[in-house]
Amino acid sequence: MKGKLSKPTIALHWITGILFIGVIMLGLYVADLPRSPEKFELLGIHKSLGTIILAVALVRIAWRFKEGAIPTTTERSKLQRILEKSVQHLLLLGTLLMPVSGIMMNMGGGRALEVFGYELLAAGDKIQWLGSLGHTIHVIASKVVLVLIVLHILAALKHQLINKDNTLVRMFGR
Repeated sequence: MKGKLSKPTIALHWITGILFIGVIMLGLYVADLPRSPEKFELLGIHKSLGTIILAVALVRIAWRFKEGAIPTTTERSKLQRILEKSVQHLLLLGTLLMPVSGIMMNMGGGRALEVFGYELLAAGDKIQWLGSLGHTIHVIASKVVLVLIVLHILAALKHQLINKDNTLVRMFGR
């Protein structure tokens, strides 16, 4: 099959995608909860998974540089190629911006960076501007990323069901 993908490429795509969607959904759920022990426990999980996403995203991007661009299966118009690459690159950027802005909010609030109770960076002084900037980026990026995820899923379904170019089949390693 033209454009066969490596197992690491496929695994990193699905790990990142599933974690990212899950963390966004958890973040949206937690945002509307009243202050409570449950909210802070769920926020801890959200932050921990977000930090893990950052690590996975960095590995994924490094792998992408090593392996090169994902080959296409069919010819596309110039506009389609530009849109496709733009959405892919913006999603990759989102997998960096969302966790980094979350870390900015956390550290700006004077809190330690922890992953499931393991302290990665000690708490420090509150840095109001850092927390505020992180919050602004996080809120805006979450909305943009949600739109990009929907576009990405719709495009994958279009390729599989309308173009019949086996895009989804390829992303499952077949």
